[in-house]
Order: sequence, then C-alpha cells, then structure tokens
Amino acid sequence: MKILTAAQAASLIEDGWTVVTAGFVGAGHAEAVTSALERRFLAEGAPRGLTLLYAAGQGDRAHRGVNHFGHAGLLRRVIGGHWISAPKLGALVARNEIEAYNWPQGVISHLYRAIAGHKPGVITRIGLHTFVDPRHDGGRLTPRTTEPLVQLIELAGEEQLFYPSLPVHCALIRATTADEHGNLSTEHEPFHQDLLAIAQAAHNSGGIVIAQVKRLARAGSLNPNLVRVPGILVDHVVLTEDPDDHWMTFGEAYNPTYNGELREPEHACAPAPLDARKIVQRRAFLELQKLHGPVVNLGVGMPAGIGHIAREEGHRDFTLTVEAGPIGGTPAQLLSFGASANPEAIIDHAAMFDFYDGGGIDIAFLGMAELDPEGNVNVSRFGDKIAGVGGFINITQTARRVVLMGSLTAGGLEVRAVDGRLRIVSEGRVKKVVPRVGHLSFNGPYVSGLGREVLYVTERAVFVLRDGRLTLTEVAPGIDLEREVLAQCAAPVDVASDLKTMDERIFREAAMNRGALSMRG
Repeated sequence: MKILTAAQAASLIEDGWTVVTAGFVGAGHAEAVTSALERRFLAEGAPRGLTLLYAAGQGDRAHRGVNHFGHAGLLRRVIGGHWISAPKLGALVARNEIEAYNWPQGVISHLYRAIAGHKPGVITRIGLHTFVDPRHDGGRLTPRTTEPLVQLIELAGEEQLFYPSLPVHCALIRATTADEHGNLSTEHEPFHQDLLAIAQAAHNSGGIVIAQVKRLARAGSLNPNLVRVPGILVDHVVLTEDPDDHWMTFGEAYNPTYNGELREPEHACAPAPLDARKIVQRRAFLELQKLHGPVVNLGVGMPAGIGHIAREEGHRDFTLTVEAGPIGGTPAQLLSFGASANPEAIIDHAAMFDFYDGGGIDIAFLGMAELDPEGNVNVSRFGDKIAGVGGFINITQTARRVVLMGSLTAGGLEVRAVDGRLRIVSEGRVKKVVPRVGHLSFNGPYVSGLGREVLYVTERAVFVLRDGRLTLTEVAPGIDLEREVLAQCAAPVDVASDLKTMDERIFREAAMNRGALSMRG
C-alpha cells in the first residue's frame, strides 16, 4: 500500500480504463481524487476514452462527484444508475458525445459482486417491461450507443434480463481511516455502501484500488470487526489535504447522528408549511398510517418528507429504510439524502437491494414526474434531460404497495389550503398526465399484474390502477372536477363511480391526528 497525493493517484489512470466510483448522492465519493483527475484531463488531455461505472448518483447537481468526468474525450461510455445529480454527464448525453446506459441502481450494486466473483453477470427480473428491457431501449440513452448489452433470456420457464459483467481497471473508493497495511474503516461515514464489493471487483480483475481517507492509523489499531475493506485489496491511499474534499456529505461537514456516534433526542417537530408538497405528503402518509409496523422505503425529493410528516403527527409505528443501507431513524434530505438520523442498523448497499428485490418492503413512497392513462410512469428522462432511474425500478417492481407522489401540474403551480378546502391560485403550465409517457420507468399494467397495489397521489386528486386504466378515486374539497382535474389531464382518465372527497383535515394547518381521519363518499 502506497500513500499518494490526489494528483499522483489521478496520474495512474490510463486511457481506455473502466473506472468504478463509490458514493451515494453527496456521501462517500472520493472527491479529492476525481477533482484531481478532472484537472489532469483539462491540463494534459489525458486520460481519454474511459468507461465510468457507478450505481447510485454522485454529485451536487453542479460540479462535484461524477460531474468531474463530464468532458468529451475523457469519457467514452457511462453505465450509471442515477444521473440527476450529475448534469455535466447529462449534457454529454444530450449532445450525443458518449455511449450511455441507464441501468437499475440495485442491479449495478449486485453487478459489483458478480464481477468480483468472475461470474458472467447478473440475471434478474428487475427491469422487465421498462426502458431497460431490450424490447424497448435496452437502457441505451444516446444514438451512438449501439451495443445491446442487456439481454432478454428465459430461465426455468420465466423471462429474465441478463446484465453482463465487465472488467474493472480502477476502483475509486472512500473511507474514514486507513492503517499502515491499508485496512479501511468507515466510522465517520454515514454508511459503507459497496466498498468491499467494488474493491474486490477491481482487485480480481487485475486492476487497482485507490482509497481516499481523512486520517491514518498504526497497523493493528483498528478493530477488525469495523474494517470494511481489508488491506490486501488496497493498492494506494490518498490522505485528504483539504477538509472540504471529505465532508460527511456534500450538505454537512459532519453529523454524528448519521453514524450512531450520538443519538438525536426526541423533540417536537416544527410543522412544514401547508403547500402543495405537504398536501401530497399528508395524503400519502394516510396510506402508511393504515398499516401495522410496516417496513418502508422513501424515495428522494418529495417522498423523503414523509418521515417529517410522521414526526409532526407523532406516528412511529413503522421502520424507514434507504437504499444506501440505513434501517430505522429519519432519512436525511437534499445533499445528505441516503443518510438517516438515529438509524438502528446500517447494512451494505447491495444487501439492502437483496432485501428489496426479494419483496421485503411493505410500502414504498416514490416520486412521479409523468404518467399516462395506463398507469405508466416516467421519472428517468424528459427529452434531453436525463434524471436516471436509480433504485426506482427495483423498488416499484417488488414492494407490496407502491405510492407514487407528485403534483398534477408543474411549472408555476401555486395552491392555497384554507379551512379544509383547496384553491388553485395559479395553475401549472405542464400537464403531467400525458397520452403516453416519454420514458417507460414504470409499467403500470405489468406491475399491477404482479399483484402489487399502486396509488398515485397528487395535491388535488388520487388515482389507482383499475382494470388496466388510471382511475380517479378522490378529489380534494373545493376543487372543480371537470375544470381543475379532468381538463388538466392531457389524456382521458377513468372516473370511479364511487368518487370520494379527500379528507378535509389534510387541508388544515392543525395536525391531522387530532381526531379520527375519514374519507367521505
């Protein structure tokens, strides 16, 4: 194991290599090394033609994380799970300057283990009948992406997708401490991701492992039970020189409640403003409150606020999980998403997706950006804008209940809730119910055929998938059905014969738990 500067580590990466980066949104990314790699490319024009492989999105939607790779010539190909945090990569896709694939995040986390074990790849049902299925786009994002990597196969009489392994030449990972033998621990990180699998994948491919850390320790001083990556896998260690390159997340320098060092005391939760976002979260929360002790997944953005709503309502009869690995506690939001305050346990990223893929989630709350009359949903691509699918496909195809959340229109929408009624102050310019979604992130009829319960929640209307059709079942009090719901859909939807009015307490400032909730016919 050699101790290098970030610039020295960046100089080791050669043309045409496949590079894997660890990280989850704003946490766990080797920022010092990737920023040094970008500086090297801008100064020298090297390395060139890299393949970048990553599972969870990594970046601040500006300059950090895998945004450092966002230069024509530096990259040849990207295989990524979530893209929205790296708009510089998305710009390369929009200009057709790279080969690009979007695969489910959980599949990529499992692919690391397959590569490490010299297995041919990952065989799974995850991704069937979505844009990842080769009968659609095969996960390809640009015209120049011609190689059909994902294959449709039949195994034991069932359709499956095959995602092939590829050799890894360099793994860029991050930990807290390295000892003199290169053993790595993650005590100041909010989770430990796929560090071991990524390091094994590179090592067993004949590649190198570069680990960024913020401190060094004597050999033998680390608790072996806390070593996440053994030194036998680590070739080079970069000791962070600038503390800003090793914040716990891109949003927080350090939060001891994320890693169990401190436990945040229970305290009253300041109510969020009663806007469209909170209205959607409140209605979605009612689905959580119906269940006894469920295991829950919350997606990024609006769904992540369900934890806050639950605290406002004093409701604790559930366990929240996040793909990154935390179980229990309250998920963080924005650039700290992936971490949880007061977690009960933290497991590997891939292990969490083992749990998810096997049907371990009782109910999942996820976003929706575009939907159509068949109940299909797009969260991954909007013209030239690449958001990426992340863990959305894994979760929506396996959770027992799925609640998809978003406003009915977007772009200037303003609402006001007063005395239990909703008023549209300014209508959004973009209608989210369209004749056909532009990218098939969620296949409504397919998921419904798997026996999953699917609910679509907006600030003024609630839909279910019934007999293969998006069916309106609830309307907010104060809303005109024809003018403010049906006319705001760019495609026709069915209306239930037993149409209900959403509970008026959702639209009042007071906490909903002051009395029994009801739903009126």
